[in-house]
Amino acid sequence: MITRLDHIAIAVPDLQASIRRFCTDLGLHFGGSEDVVSARTSTAFLPVPGTSIELVHPLEGQGPIAVFLEKKPHGGLHHICFATDDIDADVQRLRALGYTFTSEGPTPGAHGSRVIFLHPRCFDGVLIELAYHPEHT
Repeated sequence: MITRLDHIAIAVPDLQASIRRFCTDLGLHFGGSEDVVSARTSTAFLPVPGTSIELVHPLEGQGPIAVFLEKKPHGGLHHICFATDDIDADVQRLRALGYTFTSEGPTPGAHGSRVIFLHPRCFDGVLIELAYHPEHT
């Protein structure tokens, strides 16, 4: 079951410049960064009460974020992520309702999570991520 909004992800062409802008100009706190090799992203986390902003940048210039930035060189909203307490049950339930995913099953995500993306055509053009964080159950 979906439990909360986990994060909003923004694809950025320059990760360090974006971190400085969000932290200095907006006063957000830098919560750390992580390379997510399975997703081919470098990710920075900016916690805000109840959720976080996730800045995503292509790892080694490859992967889906690189493709996104080819189409939108200035970056932009990439996806909205919802936390789930049972990702496998949610995937099964949503598939039974006719939803499609961008992968066959959940893959490793940041902070030891398991994630899967619903195809944007299922949600009015918005890429939706589901994330299961074992430490939150």
